[in-house]
Amino acid sequence: MTNERPARELAGQAALVTGASRGIGRAIALQLAAAGAGVMVAYHRQQTQAEAVVAAIRAAGGEAEAIRVDVRDPAACEAAVAATVDRFGRIDVLVNNAGTALEKLLVDTTLQEWSDLVAVHLTGMYACTRAALPHMLARRYGRIITVSSIWGITGAAGEVAYSAVKAGQNGFTRALAQEVGPFGITVNAVAPGAIDTEMNSFLQGDDLEEWLRRVPVGRLGTPDEVAALVRFLAGPDAGFITGQVISPNGGVVV
Repeated sequence: MTNERPARELAGQAALVTGASRGIGRAIALQLAAAGAGVMVAYHRQQTQAEAVVAAIRAAGGEAEAIRVDVRDPAACEAAVAATVDRFGRIDVLVNNAGTALEKLLVDTTLQEWSDLVAVHLTGMYACTRAALPHMLARRYGRIITVSSIWGITGAAGEVAYSAVKAGQNGFTRALAQEVGPFGITVNAVAPGAIDTEMNSFLQGDDLEEWLRRVPVGRLGTPDEVAALVRFLAGPDAGFITGQVISPNGGVVV
């Protein structure tokens, strides 16, 4: 006998991944598909990139569809969950990954910018999760995973609003895990440090060198490394892990 994880541990399951057209979301969609899940690739503006993710999944023998979702709109979130169930017959995994960044001092942050961050990160997470939960509760099984940020744990000067909404995601995760744990549903957050994505493209030259001096492993993380953690949390071996905020950050915070 062997204790190796099956290559397609999510075979027969279905996942909805928001913000899945690029970066970490793209890597998550590809990893879940590689694990055997049918994947609904949700995007907001990047239709061409989302369709490329779908094409890559199908080329590898997987099942996927793309759907436009503005997570600020609860009705759009409900429609995305319904489309996932219509397409795959179920929803087992929800990954709340859609997000936007804001690097500004608080005194320079407008009310509209604050409201937009709350709408994307908190209202979107709430609406998608609330829409998915009845399906998971009916089957007494589900995996809800939110991509948060290290700044939701430590806070960051110059990113107060962003840190606040990410901390809100972490609190949501811990509380909901206690509500739905008795129904076979786990709820976790992944809070990455600096990952080599378009969102962190501002880290260049001296700024990048300064940041890397703070990172014990001496490099940025990769989207695939974050996605591998999400894949594990979505799988059968993670059933005893819930209410956790796990931060792949290269040792910046230990």
